Amino acid sequence: MTTPLIEAIGIGKSYGGVVALEDVSTVVNAGEVTCILGDNGAGKSTLIKILAGVHQHDRGELKIEGEPTHLASPRAALDHGIATVYQDLAVVPLMSVWRNFVLGSEPTTGYGPFQLLDRKKGRAIARKGLADMGIEIRDMEQPVGTLSGGQRQCVAIARAVHYGAKVLILDEPTAALGVKQAGVVLKYVVQARDRGLGVILITHNPHHAFPVGDRFLLLKRGTVLGSYEKDEIDLSELTRQMAGGAELDALQHELQRVVS
Repeated sequence: MTTPLIEAIGIGKSYGGVVALEDVSTVVNAGEVTCILGDNGAGKSTLIKILAGVHQHDRGELKIEGEPTHLASPRAALDHGIATVYQDLAVVPLMSVWRNFVLGSEPTTGYGPFQLLDRKKGRAIARKGLADMGIEIRDMEQPVGTLSGGQRQCVAIARAVHYGAKVLILDEPTAALGVKQAGVVLKYVVQARDRGLGVILITHNPHHAFPVGDRFLLLKRGTVLGSYEKDEIDLSELTRQMAGGAELDALQHELQRVVS
């Protein structure tokens, strides 16, 4: 067995007297997709912010490649190879595609205080990084905000892969997309997985999670509703649990009684 890239063991987080997470455990392996599912308020955002270094856990243990770790900042997470693509903060809309791609790692020319942005090299880096993921964008000078939502997510995914991420966290990447664009994003999720990255996909849509996921963690009100390998659950049961399981059965029974 290889060492997981990330292993969360009994993670808990409170804000004052409010318990946001309690006893949450999961693993992220290289070349696999771990899907974290739940409705609004389930604790998904809190968990990924802990994994991304935005917040620190209060209880439990977080291991990165087998080493107990407390991520003090997003920079610390990046240093460990954990890249996060947030739903609405993946790119800078008014900047060109290539400037977004090299943002934070801009190539320069010149020496000392006379260094300038190497635009030609930057465009070449972006073009190659996108091509490696099979993404075609004709005009690298095009403001990234003019791309479709799916294309913007794909640029952000390709950027993380190109700059050596080991773990890619995707925060609701398909939430605001149509069926076709969501399919495009999921295609690149699979490509990132096949390149050996560990992918964490946060979503509330089991129909997006099940085709690409290897592992499913279901959260409800900050606690684990269920944790399954792919061969332990099918789409209908995953959907049923997401919809409320026994609570949904009771509601359907009550509605049938009222109608009859």
